[in-house]
Amino acid sequence: MLPAERRASFSLASIFALRMLGLFLILPVFAIEAGKYPGGDDPALVGLAMGIYGLTQALLHLLYGLASDRLGRKPVIVFGLGVFAVGSLVAALAPSLTWLVIGRAVQGAGAVSAAVTALLADQTRDEVRTKSMALVGASIGLMFALSLVAAPLLVAHVGLAGLFALTGGLALAGVAVMIWWVPPEPLQHKNLPRGRLMEVLRLPALLRLNFGVFVLHAVQLAMWMAVPALLVQAGLPREHHWWVYLPAVLASFLVMGLSLFPLERRGYLRAVFLTAIGWIVAVQLGLLMLASGTPSVAALGALLFVFFCGFNVLEASQPSLASRVAPAHARGAAMGVYNTLQSLGFFAGGLAGGWLLKRGGVPGLFAACAGAMFLWLLVAWPMRAPAARAPELAPKAG
Repeated sequence: MLPAERRASFSLASIFALRMLGLFLILPVFAIEAGKYPGGDDPALVGLAMGIYGLTQALLHLLYGLASDRLGRKPVIVFGLGVFAVGSLVAALAPSLTWLVIGRAVQGAGAVSAAVTALLADQTRDEVRTKSMALVGASIGLMFALSLVAAPLLVAHVGLAGLFALTGGLALAGVAVMIWWVPPEPLQHKNLPRGRLMEVLRLPALLRLNFGVFVLHAVQLAMWMAVPALLVQAGLPREHHWWVYLPAVLASFLVMGLSLFPLERRGYLRAVFLTAIGWIVAVQLGLLMLASGTPSVAALGALLFVFFCGFNVLEASQPSLASRVAPAHARGAAMGVYNTLQSLGFFAGGLAGGWLLKRGGVPGLFAACAGAMFLWLLVAWPMRAPAARAPELAPKAG
């Protein structure tokens, strides 16, 4: 990477990390702590408070992406982080679960992922973009692992309100990073023709990637509705689940670094991409076999390691491919659609996962996840890695 590309990659990855740490710190403890609020005895309302963030985020990703094409990336990102901080403050001060729902909805309205990803694509060349996206993915994975360890400790001292206040502070730190560390936007950005939604919806390569990110995150959320119970069944208490998650996540980053980047440079990106999908199909089938018998911690840990290897490769390569396939002037719109489908995948995964557990039990859930991933493998099979193109945008001087 060039120095400017390293600066852009690390600064924008830190914005993702600050924002996602705030979100992930809430997830491991939310369901229990939300039950202590007035109205917390209603499981449906607790579920709404948990999930409404993803719904409002999905509704606004596209709007933020289109706005970043027209108004510039950095102003849109600063605005979105500010909205996220306001939502965190509302949630921190919430006197009841209803106000907690409102705060979570406002948090979701700060949907800046598409604009951040588009800005990263603007400031990196095609040949290093997957590595840049991988830094973002690694930052998110590390924040997830850190939250599993830190959340129970923090909530015991500051409560759920304190966690939301911390989340707001992390968002404001992201604003500071955006203003003072992220490199200036490319000078030519404002002179490009405006991106149109239908332009990015007509590209088959983008449609395949959008379908894939929907399936990947639906399967990720659905499988996590059953994996913790399997670990408990295998004899590992919930407070020790991070003993499995953390090593699996960290080791998978090492595997991704040693496989994805060298093989991409040699022209094997398509093979790596399809292999990663195949790994997750195999993981779902392995979980199906364990769910039908007696699971062990070692077997579950091995399967989760393979899952994270495939997941991290796909998380790094998919947005990179989407940004390379999309026209530069419509990159915000393309990433807006991409991130919308990602958020809808989370929403659908939770909804479908609960229904599948009720109707088919744990084996039915994993069988459906394996089927969905195999369908994606078929859809993705015709893909071709896009050829590298010359940079269309040059950074501002100074």
